[in-house]
Amino acid sequence: MTGLNRRVFLQSMMAAAVVPGVSGLPMQALAMSRPPRAQYNGPWAQVPQILSSIKLPVIPARDFSLKALGARGEGEDASEYFAAAIEACRKAGGGRIVVPAGKYRTGPIHLVSNTELHLEEGAEIHFIPEPERYLPAVKTRWEGMEMMGYSPLIYAHQAENVALTGKGLIDGGADCDTWWPWKGENTKCDNSSNEGDTQFAARNRLMEEMEAGVPVGERAYAENSFLRPPLVQFYECNNVLIEGVTLENSPFWVIHPVLCESLTVRNVTTRSHGPNSDGCDPESCRNVLIEGCLFDNGDDCIAIKSGRNADGRRLNIPTENVVVRNCQMRDGHGGLVLGSEISGGVRNVFMEDCVMSSPHLERGLRIKTNAMRGGDIHDIYVRNVTIGQVKDVIVINFFYEEGDKGSFDPNVYNIQVENLVCEEADRAFHIRGFERAPIRGLQISNSRIDQAASLGVIEEVTGLTVSNVTINGQAFKPG
Repeated sequence: MTGLNRRVFLQSMMAAAVVPGVSGLPMQALAMSRPPRAQYNGPWAQVPQILSSIKLPVIPARDFSLKALGARGEGEDASEYFAAAIEACRKAGGGRIVVPAGKYRTGPIHLVSNTELHLEEGAEIHFIPEPERYLPAVKTRWEGMEMMGYSPLIYAHQAENVALTGKGLIDGGADCDTWWPWKGENTKCDNSSNEGDTQFAARNRLMEEMEAGVPVGERAYAENSFLRPPLVQFYECNNVLIEGVTLENSPFWVIHPVLCESLTVRNVTTRSHGPNSDGCDPESCRNVLIEGCLFDNGDDCIAIKSGRNADGRRLNIPTENVVVRNCQMRDGHGGLVLGSEISGGVRNVFMEDCVMSSPHLERGLRIKTNAMRGGDIHDIYVRNVTIGQVKDVIVINFFYEEGDKGSFDPNVYNIQVENLVCEEADRAFHIRGFERAPIRGLQISNSRIDQAASLGVIEEVTGLTVSNVTINGQAFKPG
């Protein structure tokens, strides 16, 4: 496909030949089908360097137990006990807030520096879905735009050495009767409607204020704006650890670190099937490790972001130096996604040894942007990924939402995919750049798609390199 600036449509059905694969095997067997792990050389030599630069939080060795402070863990409102533990922690210079086995209902939890919220096995935190409890407003990012909004359910701002750990359950309390209806009509809730209290008016107004440069402190979008908060948000924090916990039923995105440095998300399960229930969305973060996690979500599993439109360009802070490994992706709009709030750019992303499979997984690897969001997106490396069932295998789409209606062309280059094995897909590719700003340097090697109903679309790509790739048992040689 030398000098491919022309449109290439590959929509005809492929031949019926199918390579014997791993059809019907469980996720564990799919994982075993991966090629041997490669060495850390070439571009991958950056991975050990990134990992060595990530600092885990240092937490003082002192515990503050909720039960020692008077909480019973019998389903009562324990908000005052969480607040007391955090204040005791702050005064002492840090420590662990220990949540023993039991059920605790609460409003928002605001962590401070040198503090770890630790859930022992059998502990459950259930957030009370009463929006007034999440006031006063705090500084937050919502769909890539800065504002003063409802407090995230677990929140830290400008903290250092902060952690959320343990084997317990954190339930955001959202469902089709609470929080989620603010989305308006959606595919997750049969009773959803665009009538009544929805996010539409506030979302449009926030976009207008962002483009007009209204100061963030004057963007008031809490009470009566109906913009749902994320479940966990660490904002402008350093040395962050989220480990072991199970997070479910989030009002909005599940884990949303913003402007953080040295972030580790390890052995976490996110299970939330509401509208916009992304699993983990690091935004404008640097030096990130996401490993050993299970994502089962109503939206993207992992979505790497860097701000929307004017706000993303104003801050101009990319997400960079990200390692994703040994994760499982089940339901979701995409397994590994870059965008769509990506105006600040994304670079140096390394994904390896991950397994994706679900009848409800829409895309395996996805980059989504447009001419309003733009973004420099480059040096993205993916290897040793096994996909069982998916709709689209690889998607790079410049026509997301507003599409070609803006003045900020995406700059996407050096995307490398190797040792990817997919059992079954509706479509192999949906790759669409702009004629004036083509995707550059897409490399796919040593990969196969055992069964694809359609090859899909490849459009406006220069420097497409395909090596040892088969689809439906036939060597793939793009025109």
